[in-house]
Amino acid sequence: MTAMTRMTLDEVRALSEMVLARQGLAPEHVAAVTETIVAGERDGCTSHGIYRLLVCAHSIRNGKVVRDAIPIACDTAPALVRIDARGGYAQHAFNLSRPVLAAKARRHGIAALAITNCVHFSALWPEVEALASDGLVALACTPSHAWVAPAGGTAPLFGTNPIAFGWPRPEGLPFVFDLATSAVARGEIELHRREGRPIPLGWGLDPGGQPTTDAAEALAGAMLTFGGHKGSALAAMVELIAGPLIGDLTSRESLARDGGAKASPIGGELIIAIDPAGFLGPNVAEHLARAEALFEGIAAQGARLPSQRRYEARARSLIEGVLVSQALLDDIKALLG
Repeated sequence: MTAMTRMTLDEVRALSEMVLARQGLAPEHVAAVTETIVAGERDGCTSHGIYRLLVCAHSIRNGKVVRDAIPIACDTAPALVRIDARGGYAQHAFNLSRPVLAAKARRHGIAALAITNCVHFSALWPEVEALASDGLVALACTPSHAWVAPAGGTAPLFGTNPIAFGWPRPEGLPFVFDLATSAVARGEIELHRREGRPIPLGWGLDPGGQPTTDAAEALAGAMLTFGGHKGSALAAMVELIAGPLIGDLTSRESLARDGGAKASPIGGELIIAIDPAGFLGPNVAEHLARAEALFEGIAAQGARLPSQRRYEARARSLIEGVLVSQALLDDIKALLG
């Protein structure tokens, strides 16, 4: 049985800050990246929690992250903003540009943010939840490395290419979902490999293009999209609108730039923010109430809203802390040595 250690969220935060600072990351990047890692652990998304410190350390040590990058913003059009992360993590660039994006969305009803030349290692829901908490509807997507085969193919071409959506609610936490267009996040397969557990069929192919339940073989071969051709089409869409459309890399180009380092993907992220009042004017409250009726209709059938499990985990961890694998914790603490 795997030994587990209980940690408070403050302990998770302190550990992340120490590890990232030890890797030479600048303080503003340490703070931004840490909050994303704490959020993942807090909300029960363990594949996006402190496990990612190993991923960050590997990427930094291989020279694939500019440790002290200073993002540069460009006001390209009335409803557009572009920020060059200059090889740093996306989190700091997003924090800097979030107020500008929100202001443009409120001024024009809709606005888009292109974060370019940034390193990705995490989920997208923290960004869209933040914007939804500002009262905006938000949509975000990004390519990654070419790990995923298109439907009917056997060779990696797409990234896991997540799509995240946030919707503000008059009371309580926003409605948020974040899904990879792959059958599962790559970090989930990696956790199965670390723990010696088989993966379900449908997650990946071995290097010969055959279905496999061996996590290591899937990581060496190709991941699969969810829903066959439907997930494949969405993955292609993300490649286009968060790659060439904003002047940044596709997943295959990102992997080529990696040069075998097996570091985190680098590329672009597209975020669209919509102000409901821009469409609805004085009727905004009435129509947001209609949205609440939709959510109630889902819950009334015993179905779970996509963000519900994360929020339930959040409520527990804020009181009880989180359980972390001692083996994983040992590996992370070794980074401090």
